[in-house]
Amino acid sequence: MRTFEMVTGIINVLMLGWFILPVRRSQRALLIGLAVSAIAVVTHGLIEGMRWQMIPIYAITFIPIVVLAVRLLTKPKQEAKKRSRIRLVLAVVLASLYAIIAMALPLLLPVFTFEKPAGPYAIGTVTYNWIDEHREETFTPESGDKRKLAVQIWYPADKDARRTPAPYVSDGGIYAEGLSQFLEMPKLLFTAFGHVKTHAAVNADISNRESAYPVLLFSHGFGMYKSQNNFQIEQLVSQGYIVVGFNHTYSSAATIFDDGQVAYYVAQDKESSDYLDGANEGWVEDAKFVLDQLEEIAAKHSEGRFAGRMDMEKIGMFGHSFGGATSTQLLMTDDRIKAAINMDGILYGKLRIPEEGLQKPFLLMSADRSLSIVQDIADREQAEMIARMLTRYERVPVGGNYWLTIHDSDHAAFSDFYLLSPLIERMAGVHIRQVHRIINDYSLDFFDHYLKQQPSRLLEHNIGEHPEYTLQRG
Repeated sequence: MRTFEMVTGIINVLMLGWFILPVRRSQRALLIGLAVSAIAVVTHGLIEGMRWQMIPIYAITFIPIVVLAVRLLTKPKQEAKKRSRIRLVLAVVLASLYAIIAMALPLLLPVFTFEKPAGPYAIGTVTYNWIDEHREETFTPESGDKRKLAVQIWYPADKDARRTPAPYVSDGGIYAEGLSQFLEMPKLLFTAFGHVKTHAAVNADISNRESAYPVLLFSHGFGMYKSQNNFQIEQLVSQGYIVVGFNHTYSSAATIFDDGQVAYYVAQDKESSDYLDGANEGWVEDAKFVLDQLEEIAAKHSEGRFAGRMDMEKIGMFGHSFGGATSTQLLMTDDRIKAAINMDGILYGKLRIPEEGLQKPFLLMSADRSLSIVQDIADREQAEMIARMLTRYERVPVGGNYWLTIHDSDHAAFSDFYLLSPLIERMAGVHIRQVHRIINDYSLDFFDHYLKQQPSRLLEHNIGEHPEYTLQRG
């Protein structure tokens, strides 16, 4: 719970108990209780924003109003009869249950926070809308529509920068609707996203500590969004990387453009490996187009905060799920990508890893449950398809590349998703902060080694079995 949510909850639960228990209350005390409760709710609403999970707590604020109104209207001439012990016990039990539910809702569906970035840099962020005039949009019926992408760039800033914190998503209601449609889950589960703040500062000045910074592209999973791995993005940026995320329009839960257009996810055939191999080509083209645009804004003769500040000789890419497959394909097809990480992504795409390996730095991160998922799939055709696709992993570690399998983890653990609720995390049996720490540690070590030419702290020393993970190298 956020600070003022907690304060409001405690004040109102104590007030509920005060009204239920048989204690003497003057009208003045009642007015003071009303004022304290109302001030707490208003302060919380103005500073943090109200949300539906707090409605039972807000309701307690109105109890003094009702009691006071009844007193003023009825003006009883004699003392009310004492309540029987049974009625008192029943009232206390019901009030206790109400208080538990009232406090549980915001605790189980919190406005979650991200761990403080560990690096020496603060974080700035800006957004762009870019149109690829050379590609037709295939997901809309109108002829002449061009492919349009929403892009977000996170970059190192100075620690003393004081700017407005960037929201986790640009419009919580729209993203809640998109995620609800894609995941087929109630929209109310995702409304907290609209209240989540990040450590990034909007439009902060880029840090002058280094003349230029390595660039990392991020590609999200099917039906997700460009900031879905904020836990990882912020840590990398704080260590001196520029990270560029972009929504794969119509394959993202929701994409919001500057002109107000909203593009929700369009249903696609996720059960066909042939379709997914073909669809991945479109994702690869998205990433290449973004690289082309980055080259333009990074050119020293251009204008803007990134002119001469992006080291376009040191570009890496990482992605989750289908975005991980995209990272692998781009590593094989675009010489600009020097190193890539695939996070639990089946190797969809038109190219296969050759017998001699990728011949470029590559790290595959897998969840142990994802690798054994075939045995849990009831549909025989789907199980056979997944088993066939997993054979594409055989050459992953060939040529000196790495394969990190994280124990007691699953596919969603490679994103921010389990931060949504401790209940969902517990049901999944995943210690999400622990998994995120492993992902962040090895992502940073990998890119530091292959893009910044720093000595490896982890990859070169931890080959083999460990309690939390297994690391292989070819």
